Order: sequence, then structure tokens, then C-alpha cells
Amino acid sequence: MSAVPKIAAIRGGDVSLAAAADAFLATARTANPNTHRAYASAIDRVTARLGRDRPLADVADAEIGAALTELWGRCAPATWNRNRAAVTSWLSWCQAKKRWTAPSVPADAERRKETADETRAVAKTTMHRLLSRRDIPLRERALWQMLYETVARAAEILALNVEDLDLEYRRAPVRSKGGAIEWVYWDSGTAHLLPRLLRLPDGSTRTHGPLFLSERRPVPARRPAAGDICPHTGRARLGYDRARVLLNKYAGLDLHQLRHSAATHLGDAEVPLQLIMGKTRHKNPRTAMRYVKPGAEAIAAVTTHLAPPRRTH
Repeated sequence: MSAVPKIAAIRGGDVSLAAAADAFLATARTANPNTHRAYASAIDRVTARLGRDRPLADVADAEIGAALTELWGRCAPATWNRNRAAVTSWLSWCQAKKRWTAPSVPADAERRKETADETRAVAKTTMHRLLSRRDIPLRERALWQMLYETVARAAEILALNVEDLDLEYRRAPVRSKGGAIEWVYWDSGTAHLLPRLLRLPDGSTRTHGPLFLSERRPVPARRPAAGDICPHTGRARLGYDRARVLLNKYAGLDLHQLRHSAATHLGDAEVPLQLIMGKTRHKNPRTAMRYVKPGAEAIAAVTTHLAPPRRTH
């Protein structure tokens, strides 16, 4: 009697895309709230596109590539690279750490070249006109003013809660890229707008929950974590993607340009690099130098030194 051939079971063959995503997002590598929010946004959209209940082992590489292309194929290289990296990190973790049979990001869905844009810094006069426009909603003006004055990353400011604010000293603690808790400081523009932003229709003031809120309450099917819901209004925390879309709609800019512009304006004002690094919280001078190149206004001003001498008679 011939032996029945053994069929090796697929490791993790019963793990769904949703379960695999939840397991990855519960790891220490996504413990930083900003990192968790960015990774979850990308991974959840991919799993929703492919079918959250599908077995991870049944998904082909080509399907991952197709989902990435459908979701972000027409976006800027930086957006494509950011979301592709999140999905790649997730799938690599499934394969290497859990030893699950999982797809990979295909070779044709490669990282895209990000072209350096020497015009990313917006002129200081243009920035001040933008921040003083009356046709822009209060929430957007407060967010942009705060991003500009703190020179913080958008994800850090969007993660702030009302109880984090030290309104007297115009500062708040944020969790930085590396996980450290650091202070960011704002000035009079933000200080003027924050009380108005926190005021409720009945005249009282919000005291807890997300600082920047979405326009409406979340639907039950997409209800976020309790910490991302305002206890006063029931509205959810404003997301990075929505904030990005609104800045592009009103001003044709991306969120990082506010930070880039503020650092450039500090450099134009001849603020020492050490102080600029303290403000931007960069640890490496070479990294900070990318943001403090002289802006167009400073270069135009220094050009006057090359002009012929003026006549005195």
C-alpha cells in the first residue's frame, strides 16, 4: 500500500488581512501615536480594498501592487512612498516575525524618486497674507498658524489634545518622530485663535479631547478610538489626509511647506543654526540645513550688493 503524500499546511493560512493588520499595529514599532495613525491609515485602506476578511495567504503580490496603484498611483511621489513604505513594513513583519505566508509589494510598485523643490519655502509676506485671510474657516487658520509658529510636524500638532495645552506659557508637549516628549512653542497669532477654537456654541469651553476636530461625527462603522473623540461634541480628531486636502484646496500648498517655510524665514532673519535646530528639534545639523537654505527674498536682497554704485551727483 503506497503512502499517502503529506501536504504541508500553509503557516498562518487562517489569518485574515484584518487580523494581520491589527497584530502589526499592536506592536512596539507603531507605539508612537503619530506613527500608528499614519500606518493604520495606509494599511486599513489597502485591506479594505482587498477584503478585510480574506486570508492573508490567499493574496497575491500583484493584488498588493494593484491596490497601491489604485489608491495612490496618481499622488505625489512623497505620498506614494510614504504609504508604500507602511504596507511594505507590515507585510515584511508578517513574513519575518510571524512566519506567516504573506504577499510582498511587487518589484514594479517601486519607490518613486522625490525631486527636491527649491521653491518649497513660501515667502514670508505670502504666508502672512494666507494666515490673515477671512474667507478661511477658523479651524484651518488656527492649525496653519500653529504649524507655522511652532515649526512642528503636522502629525505632532494634529495629535494634540486640549488638556495638553499650556495656554499661559504658549506651549505644549508633543511626541516627536523618535518617540521623545518635547515642547513646542507658539506666539501671539496662535494664542489669539486658540480660545475661539475651543469655544462651544453655548459659550462654554472644551477642556478635554482632540484639539482639532473633524467637521462631523464619525459613522458607527468607522468609529475611531475613544481617545480620538471629543467628549463635548462627539466629533472625531481631524485626520492628516483631510488637513492636507484642505490646505491644498485653499492655498495650493502641502502641510510640510509650513514647517519648511518657517525654518527658512528664521534662517533669513539670521537666527543662529543652533537656535533653529532647537526650534525645529532636529538633532543633526546636516538635516536641519535642508530647511534653512536662504529663501528667495533673502537671495533677492543680497543681490543688491552686486549692483553698480549709485551716483552721488
